Amino acid sequence: MDGHGRGRLSGVQREPSAPGDQTTPPASGSRRAYWHRNLTYVGILLGVWFLVSYGFGILLVDHLNTIRIGGFRLGFWFAQQGAIYVFVILIFVYVRLMNRLDHSFDVDERDDSA
Repeated sequence: MDGHGRGRLSGVQREPSAPGDQTTPPASGSRRAYWHRNLTYVGILLGVWFLVSYGFGILLVDHLNTIRIGGFRLGFWFAQQGAIYVFVILIFVYVRLMNRLDHSFDVDERDDSA
């Protein structure tokens, strides 16, 4: 946080810093690197989601239907449930990636009261 209680990267209001704390926000190059990596993560994860939901569930359904798992055709499974499962998994992957990214740029949410 900077000396005015603002977050380092976003300008979001946070608790005021301790008296005498003169921490400065990171340079704009650091902000750009943070957002570039964030957008890279989002782009990759959206690409995976698109491939699974549209590609496997619609475009490749005929080819995947030749494979059966548990009595169900794989293309049908992806169209009905697989894309939803993958989407939920991608949410957890994104949370983990962003927690690591926040920690590496020292903007993670941690409890300093302990």
